[in-house]
Amino acid sequence: MAAPRWGGVIAMDSNHQNNYKLNKTEKKFLRKQIKARHTLLRHEGIETVSYATQVLVVANGGLGNGVSRNQLLPVLEKCGPVDALLMPPNKPYSFVRYKTTEESERAYITLNGKEIVDDLGQKIILYLNFVEKAQWKELGLQALPPGLMVVEEIISSEDEKMLLESVNWTEDTENQNFQKSLKHRRVKHFGYEFHYENNNVDKNKPLPGGLPDICDSILEKWLKEGFIKHKPDQLTVNQYEPGHGIPAHIDTHSAFEDEIVSLSLGSEIVMDFKHPDGVTVPVMLPRRSLLVMTGESRYLWTHGITPRKFDTVQASKSHKSGIITSDVGDLTLSKRGIRTSFTFRKVRQTPCNCSYPLVCDSQMKETPSSFPESDKEASQLEREYVHQVYEEIAGHFSSTRHTPWPRVVEFLKALPSGSLVADIGCGNGKYLGVNKELYMIGCDRSQNLVDICRERQFEAFVCDALAVPIHSGSCDACISIAVIHHFATAARRVAAIQELVRLLRPGGKALIYVWAMEQEYNNKKSKYLRENRVSQGKKEEINSDTSVQELLVEQMPVVGNQDSACSVPSTNDFQKGGCDSRKVTDSKLPVHTNRTSFHSQDLLVPWHLKGNPGKIQLVEPFGPVGSHDPSPVFHRYYHVFCAGELEAACQTLSNVSVLQSYYDQGNWCVILQKV
Repeated sequence: MAAPRWGGVIAMDSNHQNNYKLNKTEKKFLRKQIKARHTLLRHEGIETVSYATQVLVVANGGLGNGVSRNQLLPVLEKCGPVDALLMPPNKPYSFVRYKTTEESERAYITLNGKEIVDDLGQKIILYLNFVEKAQWKELGLQALPPGLMVVEEIISSEDEKMLLESVNWTEDTENQNFQKSLKHRRVKHFGYEFHYENNNVDKNKPLPGGLPDICDSILEKWLKEGFIKHKPDQLTVNQYEPGHGIPAHIDTHSAFEDEIVSLSLGSEIVMDFKHPDGVTVPVMLPRRSLLVMTGESRYLWTHGITPRKFDTVQASKSHKSGIITSDVGDLTLSKRGIRTSFTFRKVRQTPCNCSYPLVCDSQMKETPSSFPESDKEASQLEREYVHQVYEEIAGHFSSTRHTPWPRVVEFLKALPSGSLVADIGCGNGKYLGVNKELYMIGCDRSQNLVDICRERQFEAFVCDALAVPIHSGSCDACISIAVIHHFATAARRVAAIQELVRLLRPGGKALIYVWAMEQEYNNKKSKYLRENRVSQGKKEEINSDTSVQELLVEQMPVVGNQDSACSVPSTNDFQKGGCDSRKVTDSKLPVHTNRTSFHSQDLLVPWHLKGNPGKIQLVEPFGPVGSHDPSPVFHRYYHVFCAGELEAACQTLSNVSVLQSYYDQGNWCVILQKV
């Protein structure tokens, strides 16, 4: 496709049509180029200028939409010597700086509207605009997570070939655990079988045969050279096709000893390590390299592989392993191949006593298992401890929900004008009017909350978040704020995310907020906990804000949970604030003490219904605290999310890319995109 015959910089000016008449194709290109300029400003804060400079921003020519340095640079160099090509990671644009303004003008005229083919073989069109200078958010200097080591060329190519040939993938294909958990990769276990339903091994049931004989000499060599301190007795072999990955996770503390090592065969890969405070470190694992995780990197940081067909890597040939730096002048794309990993572990025979008790399953008291036991049971629990409760407290709840959370507002205000946005679980509609340039529609399970939305002249209707009556692919964006944590099983939480994705058009984005298990994060308490700070003189008054029911359950002997355990009562018991032997399920749920840290992921959170909205005690993040008067106590079911859990749930969906994940005042949050 030929580029339009635009007259230099004048093409950016509104009076361009006075110079010569644009044909239909040129008008189309001009509109799209102007749209690209507006999009860069709105989404990235990049301001373009209407006069020629040495620097151009190239929309659609970025690592984030599949264009590598090797593809783009030759195209740009046809217009003159390139002084620098800066390609920020995961961004759909790049910056090019020419040696002279004349060369950048030539590129602007020649390349605007030029069609190139990306690394996936798809045709894309470049749109160029002048900028004063290249700008992006610096990632800052990073170091490998403490205790992490990458050893290059740990084995020879001959040993690699023998190891790959030693795995017989035709065996055990009837294994139910294999079929159920590995739809995105092939796996085999040696020594002990790893059970994905509980992320553990049965220490009393070793597999016959032990580890493959071919591994013995390799492991002995690693022991002798000091790369490992214990000889492993468990091996998991994973094979990844390009585009596949594994959700972020921490290997179960109680299952394995400190040292975990992984050998990468067949192809290189970038593995992402993430600290609970949100810092992510991408680490290159070259072919035939050994990854060694000990200490903090093994026990505290999550590690995972993002599902994609290309990795952002260093362009320099000298840079093989280690951190992918933020040097945007040295980043490109690397096409993934078939990678096989041999992950060796030693099964732990005693409880873990690591230095990270908050994330250690050996040191945390166990939560009730097998809850709920069925989807029907989960649905019934949600009906009685979520749906019916919100119908009862809707008015009081709405009176406490008037201030939109800043980063949700930021997301909505960054969307292009005219976008169709669905707020799934909109409550009283506090986000429906945030950006008047959007067309927003809300839905909620509570009829009373939807009625409040309509009183405020918002578009809203009643529906279940698992079945939203909106056409697939019709929304530019969706938000789900403090909703998914009310679903009682992991499968139902993933289904709720999938429903959001179904509504999105390709490229559409969704913002999800859920309540976090970690209310004290990065050495700072969340607002939820800070609201509990009271003077000694007010301590008695605050203590009086405990219902009789709460006092009773606090005195109950509880095994395996730091929160108060209470058999789930029937619906009528909400009015009494009572807890008796009548149950929705056979499980027990802890009753959370308001304004304290969480000690269980599945729990009931009290809501003290007040007749006077001015006197309230709230139990969610971002809510104020007031005084108390005698009132009914309702209990809402919550599943509070641990670090990495929401991101991992999103990554189980094949048509989703997680653009951003972050912690915001006691909430885990992700921005995802439909791909």
